[in-house]
Amino acid sequence: MAGEVLALARSRPPTLGTGRLVCLDGPAGTGKTTLAAAIADRAGPDGCEVVHADDLYAGWSGLGEVAVQLDSLLPPLAEGRPGAYRRWDWHASAWAGTVTVAPSPLLLVEGVGSWAAAHAARVTVLVWLTAPVALRRDRVLARDGATVAPHLDAWSADEDAHHRAQGTEAHADLVVDAAAARD
Repeated sequence: MAGEVLALARSRPPTLGTGRLVCLDGPAGTGKTTLAAAIADRAGPDGCEVVHADDLYAGWSGLGEVAVQLDSLLPPLAEGRPGAYRRWDWHASAWAGTVTVAPSPLLLVEGVGSWAAAHAARVTVLVWLTAPVALRRDRVLARDGATVAPHLDAWSADEDAHHRAQGTEAHADLVVDAAAARD
């Protein structure tokens, strides 16, 4: 799948200045981070930057912060200048500084809410990942531990509302069933 996403992105004209923007979106536990790592690995010497939406949220109720963060990241990159975002520290439950992202041939933004209609013109490829609810929940708990369990129902409701409001899946260039996908 990583090769297919990378080939599709490279086959399209740049949408982020001289670079391309790939958004990997879908509910928690569908493998967005894993796919981003595989794409970045395959990008090789061409260069690739990865931004994890987990760094953009303002905690468990901060999904709406992603679009604001992308407002400070994407426009400068589209102009060939470094962009920046604030990084959330989950342990301190506070913002923990600013991360600068240099222009790159490929920028991957992965995570719930990585795609928003407001930034659609800058997106080269949108990949929607999906998997059954039970599998997603099991993956999240295996990855993050039982301490996140009390937050999952509210988070799921927030991500569902976001994806419905944005029409994310309907705008996807590729849809990946993460339960069946193999790279």
